[in-house]
Amino acid sequence: MSRFIKVAAAASAAVLALAACGGGGDDSSSSGSSGGGATVTDAQVEDALQKGGTLTVWAWEPTLKDVVTKFQAKYPNVKVDLVNAGTGDKQYTALQNAIAAGKGVPDVGQIEYYALPQFAIGKALTNLNSYGAESLKADFNPGPWNSVNNSGGVYGLPMDSGPMALYYNKEVFDKYKIEVPKTWTEYLEAARKLHKADPKVYITNDTGDAGLTTSLIWQAGGKPYQVDGTNVTINFQDAGSQEFVKVWQTLISEKLLAPISSWSDQWFQGMGNGSIATVATGAWMPANFVTSAPAGKGKWRAAELPQWQAGQNASAENGGSALSIMDKGANKELAYGFLKYANDGDGVQIRVDGGAFPATSKTLADPKWLGDEFEYFGGQKANEIFAKSAQNVVTGWSYLPFQVYSNSVFNDTAGKAYVSNTTLADGLKAWQDQSAKYGNEQGFTVK
Repeated sequence: MSRFIKVAAAASAAVLALAACGGGGDDSSSSGSSGGGATVTDAQVEDALQKGGTLTVWAWEPTLKDVVTKFQAKYPNVKVDLVNAGTGDKQYTALQNAIAAGKGVPDVGQIEYYALPQFAIGKALTNLNSYGAESLKADFNPGPWNSVNNSGGVYGLPMDSGPMALYYNKEVFDKYKIEVPKTWTEYLEAARKLHKADPKVYITNDTGDAGLTTSLIWQAGGKPYQVDGTNVTINFQDAGSQEFVKVWQTLISEKLLAPISSWSDQWFQGMGNGSIATVATGAWMPANFVTSAPAGKGKWRAAELPQWQAGQNASAENGGSALSIMDKGANKELAYGFLKYANDGDGVQIRVDGGAFPATSKTLADPKWLGDEFEYFGGQKANEIFAKSAQNVVTGWSYLPFQVYSNSVFNDTAGKAYVSNTTLADGLKAWQDQSAKYGNEQGFTVK
């Protein structure tokens, strides 16, 4: 993992320790508690938008540029300074540094769902229940909505989501007469058949990926992370985690995974030349196929994720982010107006038109959107697959309130199973232990 994510984790230590030492499960911010009604009305937000002012938004998502342009046209007295402070972990480093310094904190920040609990419990984000955000629950799909909730507070509005699908190279599957797997056991058999038929072809790649691991455990019904305020339990011995370990250890042991890291040039080349036959990831992936694996055009399709148990209809999220109001931001009413416009108003369609995957339930049910034909996927109406996946995301999943740090040490612990004689079970135990050690050092009570 990037060194930046480790810096972000280290920079957040004092904030996390302070939050943990505060005790209890009260995640209320200075802008209001999670228990009461709105203290800022929609009328006050609209007045602020008409009056105007300057907003600083830190985000890397490209479609926000058009959102900002049209937002400013609607509210000409508002000036939005859209800053790309780095993608993901790089931005989190900059945010933590600004928070620690007490200056330079933006009004709005893009925060990925896995990282949001760490910022929420560190008191870095405004609880949007103060603005009546809890009333927007029905506007969003359950997966992303649950991801912005923390101990009764709402710490962002969902911007996008990543319900998972299995992308597969139909040309390769047809060539070797392999059916699209309905279960992960069938997926394992397909992996063996493919690699036996052509040793240069792999069912997929994996060199150790924290996000994929947690998403597949999530889909299996695993709940390795339990969080109650500052009391945390980490347990990769639960049934869902063991389902994942059983299949993935076999893929590793039989050398059925391409030893290629995701997002590398080799990865995209493999998608284009047919040596990597499937990718299990979020619904935001299609645009990456188009831009980075053009040779695969027309060969690939989307399908539902294989199931851990035959006959189930379970899915999980992989990726996705929210827009959150920073607690130290100066223009919170303006910021909330921007959040609603971008993620629950006109900005949703602007972003969808730009290729983003929506988090709003209305869009996911829109016949026009569902009927979109994907040229890259041979004209397939892939949104039908993604929308079904979004509805089938398993509920009850939690991330750690220090997941940014935990993910940063995945390759040094669980990742060893991919490159040594360490078993995946032992690797996950090491990941569990190191994460627990860190959490306890920050003032959490981790078991």
